[in-house]
Amino acid sequence: MGRRRPENAVKKAPALTVWLVAVYIRLSREDGNDESESIINQKKILKAYLEKQFVGEYVIVDFYIDDGLSGTDDSRESFLRMIQDIDAGKVNCVVCKTLSRAFRNYADQGFYLEAYFPQKNVRFISTGDPKIDTYTNPEAITGLEVPITGLMNDRFAAKTSSDVRRTFDHKRSAGEFIGAFAPYGYLKDPNDKNKLIIDENIVPVKKDMRNWIVQGGMSLAGAAKRLNELGVPNPTAYKHSLGWNYQNPHAQDNDGLWTGQTVRRILIDQVNLGHMVQGKFRIVSYKVHDQIRVPEDEWYVVENTHEPTFTQEEYDMLIRVLQRDTRAPNGKREVHLFSGFLRCYDCNKALQRANAKGRTYYCCRTYREKSTSHCTKHSIRLDILEIAVLKSVQAQIALLDAAADFAEDINCSPAAEQQSKRAGKSLREKQRALEKTRLLSTGLYADWKSGEISRDDYRFMKAKFDADIERLQSAVNSLEDEQRRLAQEMSGESSAFVEFLKYKNVQSLDRALLVRLVETIYVHEDKTITIIFQFQNELDRILAAEA
Repeated sequence: MGRRRPENAVKKAPALTVWLVAVYIRLSREDGNDESESIINQKKILKAYLEKQFVGEYVIVDFYIDDGLSGTDDSRESFLRMIQDIDAGKVNCVVCKTLSRAFRNYADQGFYLEAYFPQKNVRFISTGDPKIDTYTNPEAITGLEVPITGLMNDRFAAKTSSDVRRTFDHKRSAGEFIGAFAPYGYLKDPNDKNKLIIDENIVPVKKDMRNWIVQGGMSLAGAAKRLNELGVPNPTAYKHSLGWNYQNPHAQDNDGLWTGQTVRRILIDQVNLGHMVQGKFRIVSYKVHDQIRVPEDEWYVVENTHEPTFTQEEYDMLIRVLQRDTRAPNGKREVHLFSGFLRCYDCNKALQRANAKGRTYYCCRTYREKSTSHCTKHSIRLDILEIAVLKSVQAQIALLDAAADFAEDINCSPAAEQQSKRAGKSLREKQRALEKTRLLSTGLYADWKSGEISRDDYRFMKAKFDADIERLQSAVNSLEDEQRRLAQEMSGESSAFVEFLKYKNVQSLDRALLVRLVETIYVHEDKTITIIFQFQNELDRILAAEA
């Protein structure tokens, strides 16, 4: 702290007044490497002003420095601390380089200069143009120069914000990572900060979490407890352990432990597939820095930008598990074998698990909890259900195994070849029609401008061509999907064959098998069951072809 009385003071302050000076300095991200606006340079300029030009006795209370923050940022820590010190009577004079260092929000500038500082008897000094000292020249803020400068600074901030946002959006659309910190399980490439590379320390953790849930039938909460027992730090704690200055609104309350919600968030992130997903949140405006959630269809998603953690198959299986009931019973970490699979055949409500006389059974939730007149029991014992489901799965696999023996003959038959040829011919015809329609649509504008057709004709024909293009594109997409399906079946690589025949010799049920093969199990009132398998349409086609 320094205290002195300059010899060449133009106007002397009252004898008992000692100015308690807050020196405010801000460097914005937009300033980049501009040496003239650097923290060091601003501090040097303001100290020189205080030593040579300040009127009155003073004590420097502190240097309040916000480094890398916009003037419109409400979270400027040092600025807010300075205001707290003013409220506490520790500061009665604020000195800054220019108005734009303290304010780029026109409304805030008016509030502080015309209301807050006068109410608190705070002297405000800006050393740059326009020069302001509300003690030696209190009329300065009532002229036109100050509000005009404030408005220009406000508009400059708006334009800068727009330019920065446009640059960020371009980077997002190109699949360049723009976050301050890499997602959990990844690091910024040291050779290119806009690319992600695998964090080899975390990949095994994420794979373990997935396997515990998919293969081991563990709940999200159970996986979180396992991680905590193993001493694995949660994402926030891990980032801090790397020395990153990671902050979020809840960082102070973070105890370093995992929760089921955190496990889910980490696992379902499409970054695990090698896709860059950004733009999930945005700030309200350059003046209002609150974040709002962006609808999913407006996210920036660019596929295959970095090495994946999971294959698509592994990810899809995980999502199917998480879409079901993954809550574990009290005191347990694993979910029940049939959790999320069982439904009443008549009312389509989930079945409820219960225990009686040493046995476990399921019954209709509507009947048990709501009304005995709206549905019947649909009750079935767990041990009987397990046997029935196992036998059904074994029977389905046996049918597919038998079908596989004839698959080559079936798929190479003249009928199969004819079907493939017809689909290919239709696809080529639709593609040609689509290309022709696009060319005609493109030429319309030139015809209108050259006077060959009227404006009304142009609009009418353009709308018709656009509708035709949309219809033809939809037909092409459908035919391409059909071609891929036929190619798979004719090559013997049907998804149904691949998945079901993995369990050719299955002798018992587990959670992973059910998730892979079963969609829903319906229980009838007479205790029979109907199983809807994964790939049901494909299964029906395969078995129909064999018949």
